[in-house]
Amino acid sequence: MNLSLRRRPSRLPLVGLLLAACLGALAPAARAAGVPAGPDPARELARSARPLTDLRPLDRMIGSAKIVGLGEATHSSAEFFTAKHRIFEHLVESRGFTTFALEAPWSTGLLVDDWVRTGRGDIKAIMRDEFQESYRLWNTEEYLDLFRWMREYNRLHPDRPVHFMGNDLGYAGPNLFDTVTSYVARVHPDLLPRFRELYRDSRPTGEVEAWMKGYMEKPRAERRRMADEVNRALALLERRGPGEGPGAREAQAWAVQHARAIAQVGTEYAHDLTTPEGVAAAMLYRDRTMAENTVWWQRRTGDRMVLSAHNGHVGYETPKPDQYPRLQGAFLRDLLGRDYLSVGASFGRGSFNAHDTGAPGEPIRTFTVAPLGPDSSAATLDRVASGPFWLDMRHTTPAARDWLGAARPVRHIGTVFPWPGDTVPMRLSTAYDLLIHFPRISAARLR
Repeated sequence: MNLSLRRRPSRLPLVGLLLAACLGALAPAARAAGVPAGPDPARELARSARPLTDLRPLDRMIGSAKIVGLGEATHSSAEFFTAKHRIFEHLVESRGFTTFALEAPWSTGLLVDDWVRTGRGDIKAIMRDEFQESYRLWNTEEYLDLFRWMREYNRLHPDRPVHFMGNDLGYAGPNLFDTVTSYVARVHPDLLPRFRELYRDSRPTGEVEAWMKGYMEKPRAERRRMADEVNRALALLERRGPGEGPGAREAQAWAVQHARAIAQVGTEYAHDLTTPEGVAAAMLYRDRTMAENTVWWQRRTGDRMVLSAHNGHVGYETPKPDQYPRLQGAFLRDLLGRDYLSVGASFGRGSFNAHDTGAPGEPIRTFTVAPLGPDSSAATLDRVASGPFWLDMRHTTPAARDWLGAARPVRHIGTVFPWPGDTVPMRLSTAYDLLIHFPRISAARLR
């Protein structure tokens, strides 16, 4: 921002006046006591920062990217969710994006997508029934608002519908098993008895949370047997060709992907989750699989996509290599190159929902945290502006680039709190392409 221009507003054209008004809040606050002399990083960052109230600069920032990963520094804060809604709505209307992908099970994504396309069923009931256990934090008023907007958009634009996709592997619902077996019954009926046998123990019954917890409690030998069965079913379907008639190849491709999603769940739970090495292997498989599912959808549909997940999945560098050896964002960059854009999120202070690790049963409650210390990234970012702002970290001043490239403490809060590693050192400019900073956040409205 050119501060000299702001002192002479009468000489600015109308566009310049509007820009100056928008950026007025981005003048950095006074330097904190004890900050060493030299270029003030907050002032340097303010030169490139843009207010989040104006999404138009985002069009230039994302360029021709096919998938934009939008992160969050907690798993349940309202500002992160509402910003993602606004950004998706803007990209749908201005850049032709058509899919919103979420860190949620593939089978859940199919149910939500059916509702936003057709309006069949009750979206509140779908959210209540599907967003359970570790996905409970998605059952919020903010996501309900997003789904309702998507449904209304599709009602008004039936020729170019938007879609919802889940790319995760924590659960495979009965709808997914039934979709695969229905396809097999129709196209390869000789395989149906074998599929029913192979899927018998893995097709869930009852509520999602009880099934997920029960799966985790099974002996590993049993989980490995179940994984072998669902992977054998996938192999059987992959070896068969498509049926006959129009759309046969497309139907085959989707049926195989649905069977693959079932096999992914079995493979994930077959890891040894009692050892650090086993957990790391499971997390590596999970992030790679989420990336592959997302890219499969993008290439199959041709959609431009927004991908919503935690910072610890959309970014390029892992803050905890012992637990998360490689992130979804790094896999996406390998698969897509510049067609993937990573957007991290940070905050100064505020509230969020999480499972309380200090209470029996780890119930969900609302936590509030104060600012981190003066050596944290947020301490400087909070001085850039009084409100939320964008920062394209690929295009900053040299002094800002140096500051962004140094590791500093950041909040990194997942589904549980407190937890070792909920504050980690991060190099912002190598972890993400863009950053959105919120000086203050509030807890999402759980339903």
